[in-house]
Amino acid sequence: MMTTYILAIIAGAAVVWYIVSGILIFDELRKRGEKVYFIFLNFMLPFYANKYKKITFEETGKVGKLFYHWLIAINTALVFAIAAIISNSL
Repeated sequence: MMTTYILAIIAGAAVVWYIVSGILIFDELRKRGEKVYFIFLNFMLPFYANKYKKITFEETGKVGKLFYHWLIAINTALVFAIAAIISNSL
C-alpha cells in the first residue's frame, strides 16, 4: 500500500512539472510574438509544444530544453500513474 502512495506522489509531482513546463512554453511562444491563447492551453498544449520545438530548432539548430521537460514530464506522469494503479490492484 505504501508503494502505491509513493508512485501516486511521483505521478502527481510529474503532473505539476508538466503544467509548469507547459506554461513556460506558452510564455516563450508569447514572447516570440506567436498567437497563443491561455484559455485553450489545456487543449492546445501539444500543438504549442510542437510549435515551440519547430521555432527553437529554426532559431538555434537545436530543440529547446522546455520541449524535453514537457515530454519527459507527461511520460513520467503516465508511467507512474499506471504503476500506481497496478500496484493498488495487487
